[in-house]
This record gives sequence, structure tokens and C-alpha cells, in this order.
Amino acid sequence: VTYGTEPVIEYFSLVERIKVLGQQIKAVQYGNSTGDLLLLQAELEDLEAKRRDLENTVESVLAGQIKAVMAEEGIFNPVVGFQVRFPPVSFKLVNPPNLLVVSSRDRIESMHQITLKQDLRLEAIEDIEKQVDNLGVSSLVVQLGGFAGTYPALVINNASLHFTLSTAAEEYLHHYLAFTPLGFRYLLDTLGTKRDYDIATMNETVAGMISKEIRSLVLEKYYPAQSIEDSPRPDETGFDFNREMREIRKEVDRLLAVGEIEQAEDFMEEKRLYLASKGYYIRKL
Repeated sequence: VTYGTEPVIEYFSLVERIKVLGQQIKAVQYGNSTGDLLLLQAELEDLEAKRRDLENTVESVLAGQIKAVMAEEGIFNPVVGFQVRFPPVSFKLVNPPNLLVVSSRDRIESMHQITLKQDLRLEAIEDIEKQVDNLGVSSLVVQLGGFAGTYPALVINNASLHFTLSTAAEEYLHHYLAFTPLGFRYLLDTLGTKRDYDIATMNETVAGMISKEIRSLVLEKYYPAQSIEDSPRPDETGFDFNREMREIRKEVDRLLAVGEIEQAEDFMEEKRLYLASKGYYIRKL
């Protein structure tokens, strides 16, 4: 079955409407706005149902477009001596697994990462973080944008077209590279059989760079009106979220550098509430 680009455009229009509506619901819950929560949540459920109805079609269309661009660029299986693509380009738009990131309290760094199951309830996430934090470290459970530990790969279903294309291409490239020495050694690192930080870095860098090129080519060929992604700008009040986050990070690093751990944690919670007052709802900094 051949589809045009219309289902893809409709799908990502729904994604944006869902994001806006989700922000409206959070604003009401935080007391920053007024509205009928039941009506808003009913509308949200309706939009999410429409999005789900399009997922299989969008997966098929985008996989085909990525495959076509790769063929034009001469990217085929690195082992077989003729033009064949194995494994096929394939991904699912879903809620990917969660990731538990563990850091020391006195320094922002990733000490350990553990993949957790999908669809964890908020209560379970907060309980996991509490138990890990009680060990004298700092933890955060985040949702992955993509996951190549399965086939087909998993790609988050609530992101932009730009992010979805680059992530789908990147996770496929991890499958592709598994047939090369670089990718195979990365697989050994991921499985814990033979740890190699440099190999992991090289693999992620290669997949990231090539996926962005593929994304650009797919956008230019099939979605020229959306080929340029808008850079984040200050909102209508002049508030610049990215600049604020940079300033928060700088101050936290400064406090931690002089051993003010509790002050840094209090500062992050204070800033989390401040960001919520500006319409940016972050569960945990």
C-alpha cells in the first residue's frame, strides 16, 4: 500500500495540538489558569485516539521515505556484497522504555543508567527515585526518545517530525552498524560483555551525525515546507527557557563546586516552581 504525505502531516499536527492541550491542563492543575478539567481531558483523549489511529500508517510512510533516501545515498547492508538492506528499516511509534539515571549528589554526572519498563505510573517513578536517593546519590527517571535494543526500534510517539525522523534513522543505524566491527563492539559494551566507553561514544556520534543528514534529505524531498526547524525563541512575555536553564545549570555547578549540596538541591526545586509559573512544567530538576 502506498500512502502520500498527508497522514504524516496530519499526525504531527495532532501531536502539536496534544502538546498545547497538555500544557493547558497542567496550567489549570497548577492554578495558573482556569478551565474545565473534565472537558479538557476528554478533548485530549479524543486527539490521542485520532493520533493512535494514524500511527501504523505514519510508521510505514516514514520508514519507506528513510529507506528511499538511504538507497539514493548508497547505504546498504555492510556485509552482503550486493545492494540489499538488512535489517529492513522498521520502527514503532510508542512510549519507549524509561531510563533511570544515577548521579552523585556533589557533581552532575551520569554514574549509572538502568533501563526500566514502559508506562510506569508517576507513583512508581517517584518511589524508585526515593529508594535510589536514599543510597546517598541523586537519581532521575526519564523517558527515552528512542530505543534500538529491540527490533523494530522504538521511537517516542509525541515528538516533532524533525525529531521523529532523526531518531528513527539513528536507531536504525544502530541496527545497521551492528554488522560492522564498530557496531558489534558497541553491542558488547551495551550488553556489559566488554565495556568500552570510546567505542560507545564513536558509535553514538556516527549514528547521530548520519541520522541528521538523512533527516534533512527526507525533509527536503518529501516535506520541503517543513525542512527548516524553528529555533527556540523567547515566548511572548520575553521569557527565554533555554537561557534560564543555562543559568540554573551554572549556578548549580557553582554551588556544588564549593560543597553546598543542600543549597543546590533547594535552588533547583525553587527554580522548578518558578519555571512552572512561566508555563514550563518539569517534574524534577
